[in-house]
Order: sequence, then C-alpha cells, then structure tokens
Amino acid sequence: MKNEAFRGITLQQMEALIRIVDERTFSGAARKMFLTQPSLTKHIQNVEDILGVRILNRRSRGITLTAEGRILYDYAKRILKLREEAKEKIRRVRENESGNIFICASTIPATYVLPPVLSDFRKAHPDVRFYLQNADSDEVIEMIAGNRGEVGFVGKDPRSSRLHAETLWKDRLVLAVPSNHPFVKKGPVTVTELSREPFIIRERGSATREIFEACLRDRKNVSISDFNVISEVGSSEAVKEAVIAGLGVSVLSIRAIAREIERGEIAEVPIRGCRVERYFYLIYRRQFALMHHHKLFLDFIKNHRIENIPPA
Repeated sequence: MKNEAFRGITLQQMEALIRIVDERTFSGAARKMFLTQPSLTKHIQNVEDILGVRILNRRSRGITLTAEGRILYDYAKRILKLREEAKEKIRRVRENESGNIFICASTIPATYVLPPVLSDFRKAHPDVRFYLQNADSDEVIEMIAGNRGEVGFVGKDPRSSRLHAETLWKDRLVLAVPSNHPFVKKGPVTVTELSREPFIIRERGSATREIFEACLRDRKNVSISDFNVISEVGSSEAVKEAVIAGLGVSVLSIRAIAREIERGEIAEVPIRGCRVERYFYLIYRRQFALMHHHKLFLDFIKNHRIENIPPA
C-alpha cells in the first residue's frame, strides 16, 4: 500500500465502517446513512482495495473486524469525533457574543465618530474587543477589499463590486479659519477670494479633499491647483492645529472642529455657492462570513443615532 493511496480514504468511507460495526449489518448501516446497500458495500470494497487487506469478516453469525479493520475503526472513531467537536466549537463561536472585530476607518469616523459609538456598544456587549486602524478613505477601501480588515468606515461611496456599502451618518465640510481672520467679519466668501489665502489641504486619498475638489470642479470650474496651497497634511488634527496657529485656512469636517468653534479657537465661514455635504459609509466584503458578534455590531451601527452636526 502506498501512502498516496491511503490519503484516498474518505470521511464517508470511515463513517460507513463505523455504521456497519455499530449496526452489525450492511442493511442497517445503509438505512442509517441513507444509502443503498450496494453503495455502502462499494465504500468498504474501495477501502479494502486501498489498504490491500480485508477489514471486515463477513460470516453467517455476523460481521467482525479484522486486525487491520480494528486499527482503522479506532482511528475512524477518533477522526469523526474530532469533526463533531469542530462543528460544536464553530456553532458556539457563531452563537457567542464574544469575539474580535477588526475595524479600518478614515480620519473623521476614527477620531470623532466611532469612539463614543464603540463605547455605547461595549456597554451592551462587554466581551467584544475592537482593533481600530486609521487610514485615508482610499486605503481603508483597499484594506477591506483585500481582507486586511473586517469592517470599514469611510467618507465616500467605495463603488466597488467586492464591497457591501451602506449609508450611515451625515457630515458637512466647512471652511475653517482662525477666529481672528478677516473672513469672520466679512461673511460668505467667494472661491476666488478663498483661492488667494494660504491654504492647507489634506493628503491625496482623503475623502475630505476629494469631495471638496469635486465641488470646486463641478460647481465653479476651478481646480485646487489654482489655490495658494502652502501645505499638504496627513490628518484632520494636524490641519486643525495649523489653522489655530494661523498658518492658513482649510476645509474640514464640521465634526472635526465643532469643539474648537465652541471654544472660539476656530470660526466657520460659508463659501458662496459651495455648500458641501456628504455621508459616511459602512463597508465590508460581500463574501465576508459574518459571525454572531459581527452581526450584533452591524445591527447596532445601522440603528445607532449619533449627535447631529451643528447647523450652518
């Protein structure tokens, strides 16, 4: 008998052997396995052909195991027991509320939206643990599509056939300026006026940047290259601190600067003809096998109400 041939013994053939020994007849075993008796007999013949020995003694008094058959029977019982244990453990995991969730989120959801949401969820489900990775929207979309994360939150529609996407929370992009900036007293500013100001912009791949650029292009036929861009920054927090320091002005999510507006550190100034609103999206792979704790989390997210954005 060659090792390669032994690998050809299947779980169904092992189960057939166990059933025959337990039922003591081929007919009884066939009924238990919902097979015809010839099919069951064929399973045993195939095993004997692979091993090159008989595994069952067929006598008028009944069926007994040969020495080789006893060895195979004992291991078959252990293997099928392991299969049942695996099934039971998987069932328990799928029905259990504990588990890990690997989240990827763009800057605004990761920094300003998700922390209180995750805190609320943990109060109801304390055995669920979160691993949160922050990246720009394009990177998050690639991470989720590439199976490097389970659940994602981004500031733009991913438009990917590999991903399931649902609209979640509303957001508004606003012009953020230092509280002592001349624009504050002036009121709404034109895009032309804004383009002359020292401007701080988010990095490429940021949904905030992409959506603002789309507004300029579609409504004003203007490119960001027409602006006086003095700095490109990789996070909303860094942009916000630069604005507070007087380095320049920028367009940010109202959620990122609501606290600073309230404190009088930053002011929101309307841009004439360029009011920009968007939604945050929940994304995950269409082929993602959701476990019970994932389903609990997704249901919670879809039904969770977060604080409304401040009015313009």
